[in-house]
Amino acid sequence: MNPQTSPDKKPVLLIVDDDPLITDTLAFALGTDYEIHACESRRHAIDLMRQLPEAPQLALVDLGLPPRPHTPEEGFALIADLLAHSPSMKIFVLSGQNDAVNARHARTLGAAEFIAKPCDPETLKRALSKALAFRAAELLDAVPAAEGMVGSSPAIARLKNQVSQYADSPFPVLIEGESGSGKELVALGLHRQSSRAPRPYFALNCAAIAPTLVEPTLFGYAKGAFTGATANKAGYFEDAQDGTLFLDEIGELPLELQAKLLRVLENGEYQRVGETQLRHSRARVITATNRDLRQEVRKGTFRADLYHRLSVFTLAVPPLRDMGYDKRLLLDHFRAFYAEQAGVQPFDLDEKAMARWLGYAFPGNVRELRNIVIRLTTKHAGQRLSVAELEPELDLSQDDGGVPSVQYGLALEGQSVVEQAIRHLERDKQFNLDDMLRAWEKGYIEAALRLAKGNVSQAAKILGVNRTTLYSRMGADDK
Repeated sequence: MNPQTSPDKKPVLLIVDDDPLITDTLAFALGTDYEIHACESRRHAIDLMRQLPEAPQLALVDLGLPPRPHTPEEGFALIADLLAHSPSMKIFVLSGQNDAVNARHARTLGAAEFIAKPCDPETLKRALSKALAFRAAELLDAVPAAEGMVGSSPAIARLKNQVSQYADSPFPVLIEGESGSGKELVALGLHRQSSRAPRPYFALNCAAIAPTLVEPTLFGYAKGAFTGATANKAGYFEDAQDGTLFLDEIGELPLELQAKLLRVLENGEYQRVGETQLRHSRARVITATNRDLRQEVRKGTFRADLYHRLSVFTLAVPPLRDMGYDKRLLLDHFRAFYAEQAGVQPFDLDEKAMARWLGYAFPGNVRELRNIVIRLTTKHAGQRLSVAELEPELDLSQDDGGVPSVQYGLALEGQSVVEQAIRHLERDKQFNLDDMLRAWEKGYIEAALRLAKGNVSQAAKILGVNRTTLYSRMGADDK
């Protein structure tokens, strides 16, 4: 139910760069096709986003931004901020810091592509136009996707079952999960599978709006309540009627508003800003967070009574690294979808590349996987890809999936297995070698059995072991 840009309006493009010559040049080159908003810093961009009536569909972001223009950290943080504000936004990193590590990490955070300066305007226009088309297709595909979340792993099967079980309940649901894991899709699934499906569905990202605007947005306001309030206006609780209201990033809700939200949840009562008249809401409230709200309660930044009220039912969206063979199912789903949208043949992965795909941790979760598929579809339509062609799209510096198999060779992007192991050991202070080896063995056995459709003899051939050895190791896994 959230409004989308009408067909007669130009798409909105946000440009964030501290060099006015670059922003002016890009605005001149792209201004005919896009409504341009230019910012010189992360803070300026966040403030602007909170003021705009609708989030931009596209963004061009420089990595080197004030106050630390010689490092990429501000740019990385801005990518996360923009996607927290609008998960459907397509972000292009346009930067002179053109090295593989920064490019990969930007993509892991959710950037659609990394483009080095200087860039030919026509090339940039084509990339933006294609991203805009993909975005429109994704929004149209969101409802059927919500009704049939892709995956068959135990974690996803449990989540699907819980969504079906809780969908028709009137009680609040708290959705927990990492960034990029698909919490918005779960919320939409709860609405679509309930008897409220024909009724309104409204979503508000609490991190994407200025704290002073949260209350009037949720509860509405009376004429004259504050500067700019020129007429009475209903809020989301009123507009949602007896439908569903989804509050994303609920951990960002200002403390002073938490009591007012608790009041609505307990007895349905609220007031428009500037009014004394009590109103009543019948909307079902669903919330989501990537924070540990229990920790926030202990810190005193989130009310304990509100947390307990919101978490009558709690759904945990699994990170992609825990979803096993679902990485293959998601690959199949997205490559078919984007190939159809682009009017091309889908790419394929050879055996070793598929093993690498299944072994990669996808630290950016489903959002990262989807963006990788988009880039591979654009660059390698109809081709069968090897590990060498796949790995430039992966962020190996952030990969917690373990030490790569020797099968991939002793060097990956110029780094030996030993060097990658050092990075892994430095990241994981609770590392246990036996647990790591058992997890990898179990994962490869499960993958081989699925590829062989349960045929143990064929799975043993895939793994390069005798059938009796495989039976023995399968039995060890069950102990």
